[in-house]
Amino acid sequence: MYLGTNFLPPVIHPTQQIVNHTFSTTVVPHIHPVHATTVNHHMYQHKHYCPQSASCCEDVCNQHINCCNPCAPGGMPAANVVPGFGMGGPGFGPGGPGFAPGPFMGPRP
Repeated sequence: MYLGTNFLPPVIHPTQQIVNHTFSTTVVPHIHPVHATTVNHHMYQHKHYCPQSASCCEDVCNQHINCCNPCAPGGMPAANVVPGFGMGGPGFGPGGPGFAPGPFMGPRP
């Protein structure tokens, strides 16, 4: 059984204001005569070449830094710690930046 189509009252929105700008161009010719003289200049370049060869090599280092809680279970095992790198390496151990006064970081005399 078909009941027909239902209609609601219309929803009327505020009027949208649109401003259209139009532009036109008028050309006024101004004539300025110019005379050009061409002067040709010649230069001879004597180029000397010295072929050379060069090589490049790469030195690569890796650091594994333990940023986790060293006392927590599952931390990095001590066997993976390389002396001189990572936590406790140069600039990170006692006396390094941000930990305790070291060379040139303590109170001045």
